[in-house]
Amino acid sequence: MTEIVTFGETMLRLSPPEGERLSTTRTLDARAGGAESNVAVAGAALGRETAWLSKLPDSPLGRRIVHELRSHGVDPLVAYDDSAEARLGTYYLEPGGEPRGTNVIYDRADASITTVEPDDLSLDVLTDAAFFYTSGITPALSGRAAETTAALLERARDEGATTVFDVNYRGKLWSPATARAAYEELFPEIDVLVTAERDAVDVLDRDDETTADGAAAPADTESRAARIARGLAAEFDFETVIVTRGEQGALAFHDGTVFEQRVYEAETLDPIGTGDAFVGGYLARRVDGGDVSASLSWGAATAALKRTVAGDLAVVTPEEVESVVDDQSGGIDR
Repeated sequence: MTEIVTFGETMLRLSPPEGERLSTTRTLDARAGGAESNVAVAGAALGRETAWLSKLPDSPLGRRIVHELRSHGVDPLVAYDDSAEARLGTYYLEPGGEPRGTNVIYDRADASITTVEPDDLSLDVLTDAAFFYTSGITPALSGRAAETTAALLERARDEGATTVFDVNYRGKLWSPATARAAYEELFPEIDVLVTAERDAVDVLDRDDETTADGAAAPADTESRAARIARGLAAEFDFETVIVTRGEQGALAFHDGTVFEQRVYEAETLDPIGTGDAFVGGYLARRVDGGDVSASLSWGAATAALKRTVAGDLAVVTPEEVESVVDDQSGGIDR
């Protein structure tokens, strides 16, 4: 039984060595990276059976992605594109400290994933899945990818899986208004919504929230994030709404209750993929029978550990996550 199934694009991430510029480097480090496969890798690292659905070029680059994900315990259920136009999306990441900051350059136009259709994919994997996850990146890639996202969410729900959608807004792909309209078309098929607080405000237009009975919630009794979660759950009938807040942690609204989770401290080597690690850790604990509160702790701990690992992927262990949750992490393992 595959417990967590994800669907979306994975790209090849190309990065110069730390301290070097893309314009002058002679070396590029190549790694796989994509929100949905990142979640699958985190889930697999924490002992869950995971599969990733996607479409890749039938080429050495496409197989490079498959080999890397398989090496991390994910079952890559891939449709191979053998057309002359087949290509793999790539992104270039130039890490830099302040004041320069980190720069990301995408080269993903017309990647094979933009042509994906439901019939391309091995959807039997959804039959016994506990969770199906995708993100707001996938429907932004093309009209066909958006249609397939909707079809897979509907199919997964029909099969009895809990559907999970991370807003994961990317301003380089579409405008807030266009994204919001597309997301809201998908919301009827979504059980668990994950959103950064900034995306809820800027993209979902959730700044002025009210309590469940329609009255304005006093600012000194409940945080804006909690009001956002309550409002989204009430309007769209989500089972759970998770709002991430960066250094302020995360919270979830579930079954009429708000659960809050702090951030676990971490020395950051590479922040890319932290949010995906959070979702992967959360889902892994939920599959294992954890309640919402315990699962938020696992998500936060997985995210903290990811920040200490280079690349997009959360290469962690359940023991490490448990250690962080118990506040026994760090130091030297002799």
